Amino acid sequence: MARPWAFKPGQHGFITIPSVGLWTSHPFSLAWSDSESHTDSEKAVVVTQPDILAPSKPCMSMIVRRRNGFTEKLFQKAERSPLGRTTVTALIEGPYGGRQVLHSYGTVMIFAGGVGITHQVPFVRDLVAGYANGTVATRRVILIWVIQSPEHLEWIRPWMTTILAMDKRRDILRIQLFVTRPRSTKEIHSPSATVQMFPGKPNVDTLIEMESENQVGAMGVSVCGTGGLSDDVRAAVRRRQGVRNIDFLEESFTW
Repeated sequence: MARPWAFKPGQHGFITIPSVGLWTSHPFSLAWSDSESHTDSEKAVVVTQPDILAPSKPCMSMIVRRRNGFTEKLFQKAERSPLGRTTVTALIEGPYGGRQVLHSYGTVMIFAGGVGITHQVPFVRDLVAGYANGTVATRRVILIWVIQSPEHLEWIRPWMTTILAMDKRRDILRIQLFVTRPRSTKEIHSPSATVQMFPGKPNVDTLIEMESENQVGAMGVSVCGTGGLSDDVRAAVRRRQGVRNIDFLEESFTW
């Protein structure tokens, strides 16, 4: 990024890539943010003192799902390039959003379907960091991600590796992965007690009931995914409102 951008979970921006889609703009969620390190790319050493003192430039990451039109052209451009990677000049308009805050909930359930994980990952990192710093009320975070294939885990593997290595992560975060189209049962394996993998679709009502029975403080249930997943989560939360202190939060990535 050429200018400072204060990254917040839930933000999105409009991307324009003239070499791909002329001057059309397209909205995408911001999935991750890091600052560029002032190092030489070949020798990996600090270059000069002025570089160290200069403000670091934020690096924003997005996951773009291949569809028709703009995303198809972008995919084809990358596929024709060496190693399947390409560099393009892009303009980004934003940030927009980022007003949803989950810090006040004692228990947070985060549902994601497919590429909907791009909206949810920043909230997971934010809550785990806040718990370690003692700046949030949250004491339980459960991430449920529904994907078609274990290969989709590669979309966010570097970011998830960072989250899993965060201080006090095991005390607050549990992850449940549901693979709807595994090629074999051998692909389904749980790395640890806090990161579990299951075949098929989740029983959303059962998952929410299990967590609500042991919820700490108010519960926030967030979903970003397909219409079917959002409908199931919304219905399960609605059945418990008035009986338990629970809120429903939805983010849609379709028009």
